[in-house]
Amino acid sequence: MAAGEAPDSVADLLEDLLAAFPNERVSVGELIDKLESRAHGVLLLILALPMCLPNVPGISTVFGLLMLAPALQMMFGQRAMWLPRQMRAWSFPREGLCKALRAAIPSLRKIERLIKPRWPALTQWPATSLVGLQTLIMALILILPIWGANLTPGVTVVLTAMALLQRDGVLMLLTVPAALGSMAWVYFGAKYSIYALEWLIEWLRAFGAS
Repeated sequence: MAAGEAPDSVADLLEDLLAAFPNERVSVGELIDKLESRAHGVLLLILALPMCLPNVPGISTVFGLLMLAPALQMMFGQRAMWLPRQMRAWSFPREGLCKALRAAIPSLRKIERLIKPRWPALTQWPATSLVGLQTLIMALILILPIWGANLTPGVTVVLTAMALLQRDGVLMLLTVPAALGSMAWVYFGAKYSIYALEWLIEWLRAFGAS
């Protein structure tokens, strides 16, 4: 994409992906190769969208692990997406990917009306080193086996990806409070869950002793 050229629509990019993989399973390597220079933003978007949808169980840990690579590479300013051979060989059902993309595209088209290239320096190196650190923290939250902790970091990474793809620095700034809210949600959720578990154990002990 040339300097000054308007970024492609994110929804259009996702629709192109729907037609790009005819097989029943999609490997991570195939996905990266198809995305080319847009790999960081689109990969983050694809990995985060299922976290924002209900009834997609058991994938947050795997997708969180996959987010580590683009997050770390953004931190160190790598433009080209690189993954180890073993990670490139990982695959997942095409239908699950397509279901998440189809569900997200109508909402993305509405959101895109509010997004445009603004303050592009916040979506480029060296600002993206901080963006990568923030995304790394969101990925680590997704990896943790905490019930109900997927949505807020998922939304944060979706916003981050859209800001990268549309070169929208204003949207990128909005990801900061979203990330802080995600960390607060996980911290207090885990804290009070432990309190509740301790109370339940004490109650069961008291009940058993009576």
